Amino acid sequence: MPKKNDDTNESRLDKITEAAEEIAKHQTVAVPPVKTNARNDKAVGVDIGTSKIVFAENGDDGMTFYSQTNAFIEVDYSKFTERIMNENNILHHKVDNALVVYGDGAEIFANMLNAETRRPMRKGLLNPSEARALDIIKGILDDLVKTTAPRTPQLCFSIPGAPENAETDIIYHEAILKRHLDQKGYCVKSINEGQAVIFSELENENFSGIGISAGGGMCNVCLSFLSVPLLSYSITKGGDYIDDAVSSVTGEVSTRVRDVKENELDLRKRPKNDIEDALHIYYDDLIKTLVTSLNENIGRTSKIPKVEQPVPIVLSGGTVMPPGFKERFEFFMDRGTFPIPINGVRIADDPLTATARGSLIAAMYES
Repeated sequence: MPKKNDDTNESRLDKITEAAEEIAKHQTVAVPPVKTNARNDKAVGVDIGTSKIVFAENGDDGMTFYSQTNAFIEVDYSKFTERIMNENNILHHKVDNALVVYGDGAEIFANMLNAETRRPMRKGLLNPSEARALDIIKGILDDLVKTTAPRTPQLCFSIPGAPENAETDIIYHEAILKRHLDQKGYCVKSINEGQAVIFSELENENFSGIGISAGGGMCNVCLSFLSVPLLSYSITKGGDYIDDAVSSVTGEVSTRVRDVKENELDLRKRPKNDIEDALHIYYDDLIKTLVTSLNENIGRTSKIPKVEQPVPIVLSGGTVMPPGFKERFEFFMDRGTFPIPINGVRIADDPLTATARGSLIAAMYES
């Protein structure tokens, strides 16, 4: 019997070690040097999203991004499991008789235990139903954002646009995160998530256009002219909405739905099975809701200046990653008359890091 237990422990150790090494390989992503007129000071940007928290900094060799999954899972405490996590630098802390594993390591344990991770954020904001939500996000931020000399570098972090009837939630969400980042020594300012996309992608257009960040919790929208945000809002439909809806109608677990969505789905092709069929239906529902909201919100705002030049729409965020998303968006755009002239729809150069990149560029200008 002891031999069997040793074999089990050794097997678990190998699994966790292999997974931790795989995480380490993908944590840092370098891109070519930033082409921007902003000053290249020691500024940083942080995208605090429902699914991921992404940190961006700029150096001589270009931008570098570090990320952690914004999720956690509780596992039974044992000295063996704690040692494995310490040896592999997996983020965790001990609470009573449990180990709370958060960040990318949470997915390792969720896959091992065939369990679902939990989210400290829901629909783009702190999750009020999770007692540990704030502690988890602070832990992830502490891992990504290092303490610095007081008030020297500029830091911009993303916040969502206010959904209908949730303005007070945004105030709390923004204030509690800003307070924590202030304590790390930065000069901290928030930036609307949609506007961060504009800073990331539309410098050649003088930061004029519509930036859309479609993430896990919601879709954020910002209309900007010459870097001035004229309209920003969000709809509370995103990748999680699609996952939950498809899981509900097909009976498949959300992890399986996400796997199909992220690795197999092509919205340009006919569905091959029930999961893909449901994904097509709910993607169309999300895109129609988004396009309708654009028409309604832009149509009724009085802040829109009269412009002769059409402006672009830029799509970013993990939810826009499946092939065919842009084509479906254009299809629904073409079915109506848009309130302002548009000169095209495009996907951000890197949809997963666009908000962090834009937050960094905003911080560089603030410097």
